[in-house]
Amino acid sequence: MIKSIREEFNQKFNISVYSNFLNDINKLIGRELDFRVCETPLFLDENTKEKLIEASYEIINEISLLIENKQLRNNIPKKYLVPNETKHPLFLQIDFALTKDDDNSFTPKLIELQGFPSLYNFQAYLEQNLRKHFWIPENFTSYFNGLNYSDYLHLLKETIVGEHDPANVILLEIDPLHQKTWIDFHLAEMNFGIKPVCVSDIIQRGNKLFYKSGNKKIKIERIYNRVIFDELERSEIFPSFNFYDDLDVEWAGHPSWFFKVSKNILPLIKSKYSPKSFYLNDINNYPENLEAYVLKPLYSFAGSGVMIDIDKNILDKIKHKENYILQKKVEYAPVIKTPEGYSKTEIRMMFLWNKEPVLVNNLLRVSKGKMIGVDYNKNKTWVGANIAFHS
Repeated sequence: MIKSIREEFNQKFNISVYSNFLNDINKLIGRELDFRVCETPLFLDENTKEKLIEASYEIINEISLLIENKQLRNNIPKKYLVPNETKHPLFLQIDFALTKDDDNSFTPKLIELQGFPSLYNFQAYLEQNLRKHFWIPENFTSYFNGLNYSDYLHLLKETIVGEHDPANVILLEIDPLHQKTWIDFHLAEMNFGIKPVCVSDIIQRGNKLFYKSGNKKIKIERIYNRVIFDELERSEIFPSFNFYDDLDVEWAGHPSWFFKVSKNILPLIKSKYSPKSFYLNDINNYPENLEAYVLKPLYSFAGSGVMIDIDKNILDKIKHKENYILQKKVEYAPVIKTPEGYSKTEIRMMFLWNKEPVLVNNLLRVSKGKMIGVDYNKNKTWVGANIAFHS
């Protein structure tokens, strides 16, 4: 994106350096990382950075108004709504595809959003590890709002742990050790002293929750929630407590926001950075150019159930149309020049929402396939996850 920096990075790139970079990551967790890290970060030019920031806050403002005016859809299945919901999500991610505008400049287009944590700890570690192994311009950063590495971790700890003793705060997940995102959980424990605990290992006594550490039973006061309910339904692991009781705990990321701020509100977002989206059950006549749309289920995770090639017959066969949206496709631009052609990108803008939403960091996903994701990038290089730097 910044030609001089891209050329210098590519010229200095060495596969042995990349291997050492990956080895550091693998040593951290004592095993091979469960997802692919791309060979390169992205270096954002000033114009694209400013557009991403503008787009992020424009969409945040839309979300805030929807929450304030109680305009979020109420069709979310009751089985996904947990008591003691907070006023707003604590964590918020906004995913943008980078496209080309009419004037040939890069423009972000909203793909998805979620009121749920992302890899907040890993992205901070990744930025540090990239600087250790690769040439990164000194005046470039991955953070926003004037944050640096230590400021960011301080704010993240404040958001996750709050005013509690870390021993009374847990990271809750389904079989955390075998999740692809285990490295983020491991780093959360390293950084903040909070234990990753499986939903099946919780002890409930009335409305109080406990976990075991050695022979000790420790009271849980705050939960950093990483449980995704539709994944829980598909697993063979069963919670040993009741999510739906009036539990004596604080939620660091209340479970309901995963569904409330999600694909579920894409048709309600009105922004020049947001492609047109429609609830399938609201459409009387399908658009003639259905090939220009993608079908997305509202209640799914990590892209499962998304259909990019659709026609009238496919849509007619869907029984519960209220659980799907049509979204106008966007054309991903070739962004990163690699030794083997150009890669396309999505950028996740990562917010922490304590008193107000604050843009803090980002996550980059790089692809050469039809879609962003592992299944479309098998046996390819210069693809995977990374981070975007900017001045």
